[in-house]
Amino acid sequence: MFNIGEKVKCKKFGTLTHDFVGSIEKVYENSAMVAILDHDASDEVAVNDFHNRVIVRLRDMKKVS
Repeated sequence: MFNIGEKVKCKKFGTLTHDFVGSIEKVYENSAMVAILDHDASDEVAVNDFHNRVIVRLRDMKKVS
């Protein structure tokens, strides 16, 4: 189970070409809203298009210690 505020590593998807690290802002049934904290420089345009927030499936993220 994931909780608000936890740091997670998320798999790439859509226009993001690399995995990224974020912080959970809201948890839904099968997904979570994640604020992107750290990403590859080549994904800068996509991250800006998403306004630094994405919805990620829970199965596509892992907790980061």
